[in-house]
Amino acid sequence: MPNDASPYAPLLAHIARYVALTEDEQAALLAELAVCTLPRKACLLEQDHVCTASYFVLQGCLRMYFISDKGAEQITHFAIENWWLADYTSLSTQTPSQFFVQAVEPSTVALLDYQQQESLLSRVPKLERYFRLMMQRVTAAAQMRILYLYGQSGEQRYHHFATAFPDFVQRVPQYMLASYLGFTPEFLSKIRAKAAHQALRSPSSGS
Repeated sequence: MPNDASPYAPLLAHIARYVALTEDEQAALLAELAVCTLPRKACLLEQDHVCTASYFVLQGCLRMYFISDKGAEQITHFAIENWWLADYTSLSTQTPSQFFVQAVEPSTVALLDYQQQESLLSRVPKLERYFRLMMQRVTAAAQMRILYLYGQSGEQRYHHFATAFPDFVQRVPQYMLASYLGFTPEFLSKIRAKAAHQALRSPSSGS
């Protein structure tokens, strides 16, 4: 059984929150995994390439984005520690992707090859449940993002995100956060300046 020093320890701990694997089942999983260490800005997936694996972030941060018709990067997803990320359309159909997956910061990622995953799920049915629960989380997050994009103002989206993920807001470059939230870096600067001004004027900020 892997110890806490294993690079896969975070993944095994995450799986244990949802299903209980035996030592043999853990060994079967680990036999199909690979670890990839990425410097900042390195790509795991490039547009027009087939996505061949699912990525679990052991350490660091990834982003998924596409290039718009105007040549701008539009970020659709981030993934930090304990999150899975992949172009699931490309992965499931094994057709070229329209997205890039890139390291926002130096990152360590566990890779589960698509073909190996299919074999693994047939041998370890518990992992079918685990990955079903993960896909439900991914789908729920995507639905909520659509709701916020179309149902809230840009300022409301920023404050909601900053409240829900305060550490993440400080971790991601401002232009990337603006792209993800659907507005320009300049608009984000104005929102932050307004929030800072309001905080200074708040009675609770005084000594």
